Amino acid sequence: MSLREKGAITGVGETAYSRESGRSVLSLQLEASLKAIEDAGLKPTDIDGVIPYASGVVAEDFITNLGLPDLRFSAVTPLGGASCVAAVQCAVAAIAAGICNHVLIPVGRNGASQGRIGMRVQQMPQFRVVGEFEMPLGAIAPAQLYAPMARRHMELYGTTSRQLGEIAVSTRANAMLNGNAVMTKPMTIEDHQASRMISDPFRLFDCSLESDGSCAIVVSGVERARDLRKPPVVVMGVAEGHPDSPSVITQRPDMTRFGLAKAAPRAFEMAGVKHDDIDVAEIYDCFTFVVMCQLEDLGFCKKGEGGPFVESGAIRLGGKLPVNTHGGLLSQAHMVGMNHIAELVRQLRGEAGKAQVRDAEIGLVTGYGDMGDGSVAIMRRG
Repeated sequence: MSLREKGAITGVGETAYSRESGRSVLSLQLEASLKAIEDAGLKPTDIDGVIPYASGVVAEDFITNLGLPDLRFSAVTPLGGASCVAAVQCAVAAIAAGICNHVLIPVGRNGASQGRIGMRVQQMPQFRVVGEFEMPLGAIAPAQLYAPMARRHMELYGTTSRQLGEIAVSTRANAMLNGNAVMTKPMTIEDHQASRMISDPFRLFDCSLESDGSCAIVVSGVERARDLRKPPVVVMGVAEGHPDSPSVITQRPDMTRFGLAKAAPRAFEMAGVKHDDIDVAEIYDCFTFVVMCQLEDLGFCKKGEGGPFVESGAIRLGGKLPVNTHGGLLSQAHMVGMNHIAELVRQLRGEAGKAQVRDAEIGLVTGYGDMGDGSVAIMRRG
């Protein structure tokens, strides 16, 4: 059974994003969840499924604090940054199976005020393998683990740091149009090139933020979605994929190919659309290279051509494929990619303000997590 158009996103909610919220992760998630439920025109009692992010907050917390009398389904999709889009797939599957009507998917973090370098790696299911083979060589943080992929791409295809910088600069320009973004100071390619080296070839501005805040969405059955407050954003195709050698990057046959390369063809086939049909894309951007490589794995350009593709201006507002119109993890906030989903919903509703892509009807959102897990959803305006 295909999940094509079995579910739709009906509500989105976000807190303010900051570096110091002074609040618990649970309180942030409850605020965003109530906003998402209200945005959908629902009441908390209408929610019968919850898929929380693996942050220590569990379904029972939402039952207790939101007063959910009839929760029929809960799950966790532990794929790191691929979790949120994978959770959309999980929610649509639960709806298609007749288990749920309205599924809440919340994410919340205190990554800036309470985060510690290397903590995320220690939470990964693959930590045992990473701890044995990578960490003894000094790789204790994501930037150090992912840097060899970027360097390999540079050696194979001639990709340059300035090309990666184009992603950082265009993303920052979009964040400057967003009233809820952490980083809004203008950035040039020269600023990117002058930023300090973190883990060769990643400079400071190649790396995503650590942030406090929360974002939540509501996924509903398509038939019920048509009767709710806002125009539904229908999930046309959705998939997840896992890379070869999923537990350790340096042992895989091709370090420049992510799990998204397996998921993308399935999502496009399910959606029944082609690449030229995509009006806007929200691409997971924990690092600039990860954006470029996903554009290749999605099929918007061939492997090795991501550098010239982004350098051409294609991903800027007004370009062939506007990318990360909200500022992304690089400049808006690091909400594990849930803010990417929220932005795509707003784009397809026509609610994206100064960053609105004209006549956006079909869009795409991705997730990238842990050692290369990938997820992708293609959506349309309802």
